[in-house]
Amino acid sequence: MAKIQKNLRNFALGASILGLAVLGAAAPAGSAPGYDGIWSVVIVTEKGACDRAYRYPIRIRNGAMLAEGSSPATINGKVASNGQVTVTVSAGSKSATGSGRLSGTAGSGSWTGGECSGTWEAERRGA
Repeated sequence: MAKIQKNLRNFALGASILGLAVLGAAAPAGSAPGYDGIWSVVIVTEKGACDRAYRYPIRIRNGAMLAEGSSPATINGKVASNGQVTVTVSAGSKSATGSGRLSGTAGSGSWTGGECSGTWEAERRGA
């Protein structure tokens, strides 16, 4: 039971981080329809006891980030017209924030949540 709860917490944190990685929260003026579509985000833990890596699909619609598929995480973020990303992802009592930049069909940045932190990379998968 404890292992299942730990995995669920790690999944939620990973989903949160993923959301932050690819999509942004408080963004500069204007949304970024040019970034709309489905993105695959890889979140890598570089510090802390979180799972080493996560990969999740994220949808950007009218510059707003949304979880694609089933996820226990809530994603709050936007992508600015210049590709700047800032996002907050939360699941239960856990949350993570991330920032970075999208450019064309790829992006990267960093994230932090609780005792863990790391980097993220994203690539566009479709419309």
